[in-house]
Amino acid sequence: MWQSSPVIFLGSPNAEIREDPITGPGAVSGPEGGSLTVRCHYNPEWKTHRKLWCRGAEWAACKILVETAGTEEEVKKDRVSIRDSWKDYTFNVTMEVLRRDDADTYWCIIQRTGIDKGVQVKVTIDPVPQSSAPERTTTAARTTTGSSPTVISSTRVLKLGPPHVASLMCPHTSKVTVKSEVSLSFLTSPFFLILVLLELPLLLSMLSAVLWVNRPQRSSAG
Repeated sequence: MWQSSPVIFLGSPNAEIREDPITGPGAVSGPEGGSLTVRCHYNPEWKTHRKLWCRGAEWAACKILVETAGTEEEVKKDRVSIRDSWKDYTFNVTMEVLRRDDADTYWCIIQRTGIDKGVQVKVTIDPVPQSSAPERTTTAARTTTGSSPTVISSTRVLKLGPPHVASLMCPHTSKVTVKSEVSLSFLTSPFFLILVLLELPLLLSMLSAVLWVNRPQRSSAG
């Protein structure tokens, strides 16, 4: 693994000479679905050499994702692009539409005769925070009869004579219960009892007359 060394400035920053031929940020991060850019610096003597962006923890077995053509022209492959800047002696690598599985070890590499030079860069991806589920507020209880739900909008207690009977009512059944209460009150009233006592003899008389008319007739023997 390459170890970073102090940077030695000689005159203009654009002409700085490093003990390491290439340096990088060491570690970068980007948001899931977003993008990130890695800037690697190199010594002026490597200006026209190809620059590579390689993925994999093992230097000797890393996979080249994109590389320059030895010019300053941008090269893009899939979601990764690379551009060399000879003026600043840097090259930038941009990764777009970041995914969680993009998190890995990468390398900024200068291709040269013999052994290539490179610096390791750790890439991490910040996951998108999960939005909290909205709170649900229940405003009314629901009861289901068959396939049609009925909303209970109020609670009403009706007294149906002694003993007191409490009933949980809803708008669809309130009329029926009120009618039942009225009917029960009418049946227990004195007026209804007097009416029954007066009508009962008349009904018995009519029943006797019907039975007399329909009695079986005996035929006389000749």
